[in-house]
Amino acid sequence: MRVDVLGLQAFVSIAERGSFRAAASHLNLSQTALSHRIRKLEESLGTPLFLRTTRQVSLTAAGTALLPRARRIFEDLGSALDEVRVDVREGDEQVSVGCLPTVATHSMPAVIAAFAKRHPKVRVRVHDNSASEIADKVQSGEAEFGVTIVAANRWDLELKPVVKEPFVLVAHRSMPLASATSLTWAQLQGQPLVRVSAETGNRILIDDALGARRETLTWRYEVQRVITAVSLVRAGIGYAIVPQLALGGVDAGDLVAIPLRAPAISRTLGIVTRKNLPLRPVTRDLLSLLNEALKRSVNPDPDPKPSP
Repeated sequence: MRVDVLGLQAFVSIAERGSFRAAASHLNLSQTALSHRIRKLEESLGTPLFLRTTRQVSLTAAGTALLPRARRIFEDLGSALDEVRVDVREGDEQVSVGCLPTVATHSMPAVIAAFAKRHPKVRVRVHDNSASEIADKVQSGEAEFGVTIVAANRWDLELKPVVKEPFVLVAHRSMPLASATSLTWAQLQGQPLVRVSAETGNRILIDDALGARRETLTWRYEVQRVITAVSLVRAGIGYAIVPQLALGGVDAGDLVAIPLRAPAISRTLGIVTRKNLPLRPVTRDLLSLLNEALKRSVNPDPDPKPSP
């Protein structure tokens, strides 16, 4: 099927500006030429896209359904063209990595800053996604490597553990449990808890470690992302169990992290790459910086030695 790109461009421009005159001016067309493009598009679709009166232009049901799809087409096309332009620039490079959101907010800013000093002309693209999405991006080649939770691996990917990170209870300082130096899971019974969606690797680790006892806890709220869980704790409406790094990537303020025991639960963070595909030197340099940052974040040196 032939796609009427010019017609779609005219349609989006009119829908966003609310008039044929404004859209024609934006596209540097006459109103007659613009109307011709819309008429051709409507004829090919077999339905009108606009309701026209002397005072205003509004979308029909078909136009309303088409608009977000048409916008997405041009966004994707624009991104593809930008990538091609960048690829053909002489001497330009890009490193693309996948990264868990907690690691992206906590460790990546300092890592990228250090990397930029070494490689000022190299661009960095960070895909801050879930563990399964990171594996997909590495597998497809969209990301050269990924920082993810070490779990069951795919046959064509290589996963190397880097550091073990504990889960902690996050509380607002005004809440009853905030003064504890550590807590057992039994002490959380009856307390309002926030948990992250069952689709995430963090939730799976917690559920597997707790087993049946998780049903004795009061999971009053559920969110999709760790940062959202932390926001609810900040509002003082509940406690959340999150990876230790989650607090390092935000302004903790009046939030405290309390170690959990009986059982103590942790996740192992590792680097995932495609098997038998060596990383470029510039990518290895970024990976090295990230490895060091992860180890310092979870196991900080209690007595750091001054640099020589």
